[in-house]
Amino acid sequence: MQVFYTPRYYADIGNGHIFPIRKFELVRDRLLADGSLHRKELFEPQPATVEQIRLVHTEDYVSRLCSGTLTAKELRRLGLPWSESLVRRSFYATGGTIAAAYAALVEGCASNLAGGTHHSFADRGEGFCVFNDVAVAIRVLRKEGLIRRVAIIDCDVHQGNGTATIFAGDEETFTFSIHGANNYPLFKARSSLDIELPDGTKDDEYLDCLISHFPAVFAADPEIVFFLAGADPYAGDKLGRLALTIDGLRRRDVCVLRECFEREVPVVTVMSGGYGKDINDTIEIHCNTIRMVKEVFELQSAARSLAGRLA
Repeated sequence: MQVFYTPRYYADIGNGHIFPIRKFELVRDRLLADGSLHRKELFEPQPATVEQIRLVHTEDYVSRLCSGTLTAKELRRLGLPWSESLVRRSFYATGGTIAAAYAALVEGCASNLAGGTHHSFADRGEGFCVFNDVAVAIRVLRKEGLIRRVAIIDCDVHQGNGTATIFAGDEETFTFSIHGANNYPLFKARSSLDIELPDGTKDDEYLDCLISHFPAVFAADPEIVFFLAGADPYAGDKLGRLALTIDGLRRRDVCVLRECFEREVPVVTVMSGGYGKDINDTIEIHCNTIRMVKEVFELQSAARSLAGRLA
């Protein structure tokens, strides 16, 4: 298994910001400390190139972001203060998703301990999302002729409005978003399939709804899946409004990953959102995603191989 992380995922956004910028490092540390991840499985990505970013984002936006000349209105919409470290972090986080996508095509699965920045549009950032890393990774793979058909399973509690808009009209990209009906963004874009959930939705209702829509997600036989495993549907999330438990979110991950495994579709996991009242809950939810990737793909692959040898 290949998991991508770099200390450059950190950016100085000031003390007390609601976005938990240290969570990337803390997830890495916990996975290593409890033995869920071994250092040989951890890889440092290269930053995305400007040319790769511009496969999705406009030259004007990229240029003004890099030079620090975004307007005050644009920065308010982004929700993050500009800094050189923010720009650097955005290139590296996107590079991590690109690297994970390459790895997944070879090994069947891979993860980025960042990414899932689905509120970023071609010409602007929104909602703490600077670049749309998943969209960039898809365009990079397509440019190189590695894939055509893609499915995005977006389980962040907020609708992936940037992703939906970027791929509007693209019949070879299926965008699926299961999110809170009454949550950000106020005005939703149109994904290939949007499932809006009422406030207070609990584990069983959520999982039944998710699983019931897998046939539609996989109907076009995608060659790769990008799974946005957001931690923010959690009941203890400050920005969530749903009521899933930590175990419910772990079961969500198993459902998505097992579906990909059984269908033999490579899958890339990215972290997406998470704003727990207790950051340790957010960290545990994100760690569980990596643990479930290993459980589903490594253990079930080994079991399948053993069964084949015994047959």
